[in-house]
Amino acid sequence: MLTEDMDHVYGMVEEIIFRKEDTGYTIIDVASEDGELITVVGMLPDIAAGEEVHFVGNYEQHPTFGRQFKAEVVERTMPQTAASMLKYLASGTVKGVGPSTAAKIIEAFGEDTFDVIENKPEELSKIKGITREKAKAISEEFRKTNSTREMMIRLESLGLTANESINVFKVFGNNAVSRVTENPYVLCAADIGIGFERADALARGLADTINPAYRVKAGILHVVKYNLFSNGHTCLPREKLLTPCADLLDIDKDTVDITMDTLVSERQLTSLTIDDVEFVSLPYIYEAEYKAAQRIKMMVKFPPAGRETLDKEIEKLEKKNGIEYEKLQREAIITAASKGVLILTGGPGTGKTTTVNGILELFEHDGLNVVLCAPTGRAAQRMSEITGKEASTIHRLLEAERTGDDRMSFCKNENDPIDADVVIVDELSMVDVVLFSALLSALPLGCRLIMVGDTDQLPPVGAGSVLHDLLESGLLPVVELSEVFRQAMQSLIVSNAHRIVHGEEPELSRVDNDFFHMERQSGSIVAGTIIDLYKDRLPKAYGYDSVKDIQVLCPTKKGDCGTANLNRLLQEAINPPAKGKNEYKNMVRIFREGDKVMQVKNNYNIQWIKKNGKGKAIKGEGIFNGDTGIILEIDRRAGTMKINFDGREALYPAETVKELELAYAMTVHKSQGSEFEAVIMPVVDVPPNLCYRNLFYTAVTRARKKMITIGTKNTILAMVENDRKIKRYSALKYLLKVE
Repeated sequence: MLTEDMDHVYGMVEEIIFRKEDTGYTIIDVASEDGELITVVGMLPDIAAGEEVHFVGNYEQHPTFGRQFKAEVVERTMPQTAASMLKYLASGTVKGVGPSTAAKIIEAFGEDTFDVIENKPEELSKIKGITREKAKAISEEFRKTNSTREMMIRLESLGLTANESINVFKVFGNNAVSRVTENPYVLCAADIGIGFERADALARGLADTINPAYRVKAGILHVVKYNLFSNGHTCLPREKLLTPCADLLDIDKDTVDITMDTLVSERQLTSLTIDDVEFVSLPYIYEAEYKAAQRIKMMVKFPPAGRETLDKEIEKLEKKNGIEYEKLQREAIITAASKGVLILTGGPGTGKTTTVNGILELFEHDGLNVVLCAPTGRAAQRMSEITGKEASTIHRLLEAERTGDDRMSFCKNENDPIDADVVIVDELSMVDVVLFSALLSALPLGCRLIMVGDTDQLPPVGAGSVLHDLLESGLLPVVELSEVFRQAMQSLIVSNAHRIVHGEEPELSRVDNDFFHMERQSGSIVAGTIIDLYKDRLPKAYGYDSVKDIQVLCPTKKGDCGTANLNRLLQEAINPPAKGKNEYKNMVRIFREGDKVMQVKNNYNIQWIKKNGKGKAIKGEGIFNGDTGIILEIDRRAGTMKINFDGREALYPAETVKELELAYAMTVHKSQGSEFEAVIMPVVDVPPNLCYRNLFYTAVTRARKKMITIGTKNTILAMVENDRKIKRYSALKYLLKVE
């Protein structure tokens, strides 16, 4: 964001010090008007030596390279003098022209050089060493380079930043300027990263009048997407969208209604009727729900091959593992084997892990290829720990990659299914409908499917409510484990979790167990106590590593006890600035080497390397929403960060850093699928819309050994008493029932 107090640099580009070709991150030396040589960094993909420039930005102090100017906006003009033209051509900007050839051309044509190259290339052939063919090639390359450069300048003149201009050019190519000036709302394409409000502001700045239909269509799609993605719906009642669309666009509801019909006819929206109410959805989300429903119905009609499970086999499992399955655990194992499809649910301490291991052993004993997966890296890692078998994320299993519109595509699908006889999916409660549909599509015919989840957890961050929809459909075999084992009930984490889910007051007075409460009245005092526990008291008392073992889980991002403030305070306490410790600073936050960070957006292009147990390097792509890691190294000159995500080392270019947040504290929603040795949760000044039971329950069940609440008992009781379930509109349950 540009502000009035930003600095300005005027001058000429002396030299390109460094450029990362795939991102456009560039470091240059600029000879300023007052004779000073200034190092400038920023997204400057096609800037060349010799150009006259005007930068707007701020000075920063780099720990290694000293004072630098970080450019946010740039205005450029082509070299005007013979000297600057020589510098431009000698820099290698025009392919086929090196320093020696550049000097000859400038000597021959002086300040007319660029006009000659562009419009009279035959004149170049008069210079010794330049043939007619080479002259033609130089001219074509100059025009091509100049055309791209002029396009970038035009895009920036429309109000786009350098980084935005790069993204627009990548999407629209040589038609970028004409596409944007005709309809600036095309900028709302997901992989450009410009929202409706910004596109609307850019449209107002254009000289030409824009067809108002473009704005209305873009505004309606913006409202639909905002409501779907913010609240997890897969579809919305059409009638409920008319007022917010009309208010946003300052038009009447009839115009909204008519335009919605147009969007449906153009297949930018999908219309469906559920119980005599018309709903609208985004086509790809509707397609995901429809395909998931069709595959589930096919599995019910043509179930995977099952087999009878003899009591003797289960007794062998019990004897081998020194356990005795209770009735429902036994029923789950038998159902998995005989039906080939199962939904296994249950809260903490009910024996889901033991049951899954029994099912796994039985299938492996039959010689079946069993594949384990979970929605997040943390959940997959935990699944590996409890089964002793390799587990992967669903994304990795399906070989996810990003499509041109910033959505997922998967290499594994119905045409190239995964290699598995059995797939066991953990943490189904946090799997959104798009990912679930993709998983079903990639199952080979006859593949058995075991789905494990906790219905009392929060719904997925993405769209849909898959686990609840499947359970309510009544189509698939379900076993819900309900008996809490005596050994598990000795844990206050487990017993309190069950009290919470049943709406009962948790035990908060004990300090001799794994769950204890610290009564504090104000947010600032709670924040201070959290810092003390995180930095000193818990590590000293239990030997915890603050960054690796302790996690602060917050109901909200805002306020004294929100993630934004606590991350700032925890970073200052745990990882303060130090000599030799590199930093990366943007307009929002500071990252330092050693910081704990979280990816907050699926990115299918980030490459990573992981060493297996034998020291062999495994390469892969994709870091996903909710993955947490530690910053190992920051290279300011290269504009990159090296981050370790649970053994996967990924290199982040500068423009991708905006997808990261500090993760000393995270929201409860972001913690789904993870477990931590110790969890600290502030329970004070919780916003009413976040003060509800299954949010608190989810936080408590993330703790493995210690759960500490800090705040007021009244807040906890209010959360436990509020059994409000966030309503999610979904078509999956309806589609499962339709013949």
